Formats: sequence, structure tokens, C-alpha cells
Amino acid sequence: MSTQSPERHLTRHALVDRVFHWLMAATMLALLATSLVPIAGVQFAWVTPHWVAGIVLVLAVVFHIVRALFWQSMLSMWIEIADIRDLWLAFLGAFSKAPAAPGKPGKYSLAQKLYHHVITVITLIASGTGLAMMVKVDTPFWQRDPYWLSADTWGIVYVLHGASAVGLITMIMLHIYFALRPEKLWYTRSMIKGWMTQKEYLTNHDASRWKINDPEINDPSITTFPPPDK
Repeated sequence: MSTQSPERHLTRHALVDRVFHWLMAATMLALLATSLVPIAGVQFAWVTPHWVAGIVLVLAVVFHIVRALFWQSMLSMWIEIADIRDLWLAFLGAFSKAPAAPGKPGKYSLAQKLYHHVITVITLIASGTGLAMMVKVDTPFWQRDPYWLSADTWGIVYVLHGASAVGLITMIMLHIYFALRPEKLWYTRSMIKGWMTQKEYLTNHDASRWKINDPEINDPSITTFPPPDK
């Protein structure tokens, strides 16, 4: 019988990943605020803080891509056959009196992976079009050039940038909603403090699909704990 404590802390998110997450969140909120608040009638010098926040976001995204390629496992975010199988079992379970239970995910569930991929596409569109639009802004590094692209091309850039902004608003609202749900608060705590309990790990994740690099875990296949002494 294992002597491990179900409340022992295991690392879910490294400090560098948590800093990236909150930096990205702050820059996205700053970008949305500086672009939408003036539309609501609050006038202020919003252009400079907007493009500065945009540059910070781009640098953060580049850092994340490099880190994901060389220091993290990209497999943890790939959609696997097991994810599709579990989705199918969940679908069948909605119409069955004796449903087959879907398996536990690895580090990320299918919903989390899909969210990541969607917001990645939206962020890349917003970043690419935002960088293109910066040629129309005077900065300490260059003078504006509004004729760099044709009027029709600028129209496409504006539409894509605006659509990506609307997409980001939707995705941020979804993220906040699920982060504040009571059963999901342990995810939110792990993004703040970095840790989850061993019980949360074994209850919510398949140890064979996400192996924790923790030498104190003697038997990660254990999925239950003995009841506490009375």
C-alpha cells in the first residue's frame, strides 16, 4: 500500500509558464481596453499604449513558440486518437443507459487543446495584422507610411484585425467563465501557484498519458487512496 499523501503538491505549471500566461492575459486585456474604450466614448491617447502592448504580446508569443519547440513536449497539446475515442464515448453515453466511461486525459483535455489551438490562430492573425498596421503609426523607430499597402489590401487587414479582436473577446470570456467554475478552480489555482495535489493529478489525469517528473511518486498507476484513519 502506498504511503503517499493525496494532498502532496505536484508541479503542474513551471514559474516561467505562469509568467507567460499572465503576461499574455495582461497584454490582451490592455489591447482590448485601448481599442474598445475609445469606441465607447472615453477619449484618451490610446495609440501608443496599444501598439506597445501589441509588441509585448508578439514577443511573448515568440518566446512561447521557442520554448514549446525546444524545452517543452508539444505532444502534450496534440490531439490524439485517444481524445477522439473519449469524445465518441461521451457522445454515445448521452444516449445510452449504461454508458462506457471515457478515459482520463493526459495533461490537457480535448476541450483545452481545442481552446489552445483556436486562440493560437486568432492571436497569430491579430499579431500579424497588428504588425502590418504599425507601419501607419509614428514610432521612435520609423515614420508612418500609410501607402505601404493598397487601399483594398488595407481593408482586408482591418477586417481580419477587427474579427480577431472580436474572437479574442469571446475566447477570453469563455476562459474566465470556466476558470471560475467551482469544479475548475484547482486549474486556476495551479496557474497562480503552480501546483496541484497528488489526488487531483490521479483523479483527473491518466498517469500513463502524462508522466509527472517527480521522483517521490513510487507508483503513479495508483488511482485511489486509503481512507484516513478514524
